This record gives sequence, C-alpha cells and structure tokens, in this order.
Amino acid sequence: MFESLRHKTLSLLSANELSVDERLQKVCTLLRETVPHYDWVGFYFKNGDKEELKLGPYAGAPTDHTIIPFGKGICGQVAVSNQNFVVPDVKAQDNYIACSITVKAEIVVPLFVNGENIGQIDIDSNTPDPFTQEDERFLEFVNAEVSKLLKDKEKAL
Repeated sequence: MFESLRHKTLSLLSANELSVDERLQKVCTLLRETVPHYDWVGFYFKNGDKEELKLGPYAGAPTDHTIIPFGKGICGQVAVSNQNFVVPDVKAQDNYIACSITVKAEIVVPLFVNGENIGQIDIDSNTPDPFTQEDERFLEFVNAEVSKLLKDKEKAL
C-alpha cells in the first residue's frame, strides 16, 4: 500500500498549478482516504518566531487545536525533541491533548527544511496501536518530499 502511495504523493506534490497549501491538502486527503487507520491527517507549522505550532492543511474532523505551544501535547513535544513520536495508546500519555474521544493512537513526524524543524505531520487513529515502522518510514518520506517543495518555494520568493 505505501509503495503506491509514494507515487501518488509525489504526483500530488509536483502539481505546480496548485499552491503549496492546496498540494498539502490533497496529500492529507489522500492519506486519510487510503490508509484505513489514518482518521485525521494534518500538518502543523512553526508560527513565525513564536514558540508555537499553527495548524496548516488537514483532512478529518475540525479541531480546536489550531495553535499548540511548544512542549504541550505530542505535537508540541516533537517541536522540541525533533524526534518522531509514536503513541500506541494516547490514554497512557500524561502530556496528551485530546482532540477527540475516539482517538486511540497518534504518530507525529517532524518536518525539516535546511536542518531546521519547521513543522510536522500529525496522524490520529481511532484504532489502538496501529502504527508500524512502515508508517514511520512512509511519513518520513512524505516530509522529505514536502521539505523539497518548501525549499523550492523559498528559492522562488
């Protein structure tokens, strides 16, 4: 499944007629609709010079968590640690910010541009402990490709 998703993701990200946000939105929708255990897929980005994340494109139920301070919740911890964070059971996490009572697990993978953590992809799942190393590697691939897109955007400015 992830191999065909790699090709589809590359195709969406290379759609130059769309804005970067539109391309990221399409990737979120593709992942949510294709991977059975991806119930909410979104990107968070560093909010300017502030020590907080701001919600970017996403697919899934609306969330009140549009701004997340660094260090708070799983996303905020990844903004500080620069490490992938796989949570098999969100109830077992002290610093978890609940987006929905149906969420059972979460995976967050940081997004680096020129070595700087500028954001992350965040996946919520309503399935207990669904994430494997294959999910991690795939999401690292997605972020590496998004990073290339954002670097190209920077060069164009």
